[in-house]
Amino acid sequence: MTSDTSGTPFGPREFQLVLLRRMADHQPGLVEDAVRELGATRSELREANRRWQAWAHARRGPGELRRYRSALGEPVARRTVAEFDSEVLQWDLPLWPELRWEVLIGPLDRRTPPHVWGSGLVRAPGHPGPDLRTEADLRPWSCTLAEVGNAFPPARVRDGSAPTRLRLDFTLPDGTPRAAEFTWGLLQRLL
Repeated sequence: MTSDTSGTPFGPREFQLVLLRRMADHQPGLVEDAVRELGATRSELREANRRWQAWAHARRGPGELRRYRSALGEPVARRTVAEFDSEVLQWDLPLWPELRWEVLIGPLDRRTPPHVWGSGLVRAPGHPGPDLRTEADLRPWSCTLAEVGNAFPPARVRDGSAPTRLRLDFTLPDGTPRAAEFTWGLLQRLL
C-alpha cells in the first residue's frame, strides 16, 4: 500500500471503492452492500474517488500504470501478447474473488515507458464463468463483457455513457437484438 499526494495510504481497499463509485450510478444497492463488506462508508467511497482522480490528473502524477502498481502492489499474473507488442497484468481484488483487475500495456519496445491501453475486470483463472444462455442469465455483476460477447455472438463493443463504461450490442439465441452496459468490464444493466 502506498500514499497518494495527500500522504494517506491508498491500497486495494481504496481502489475498490473507486471502482464502486462509478458502479453506484446503476447498481446503488449492490454498491451499498459492497461498501459495507469493505467496512467503509459512503463518504470514504467519495473521498477515495476524489483522491484517485486528483492523483490521476496531477501535473507530475506517476502515470496510470504506476498508480495501479502503487495502489495494488505487484501483479499476481502477467503474460506477453507478442503479436500486439503488449503485456497483460492482473491483480486480485478481495471484493471480487472470482475476478481480477486486468491492465493491457504497450508498446514493449523499451525505448519509451509503456502506456495503459485498457483496463477492467475479467474472470480469474480457475473460476468458471456463469452459464449464459438466456436474457434471464444476465444479472448485474454476474458476468464480464468478454463472457457476454462470447456467449451471444455476434457482439459489438461501443462506447458507453461514461468513460469507464462500455456498451455491448449482441443477439440472443432467439434472434432478439439486445444491448448491455458494463462498468469497468462488469455487467451493470441491460438497456
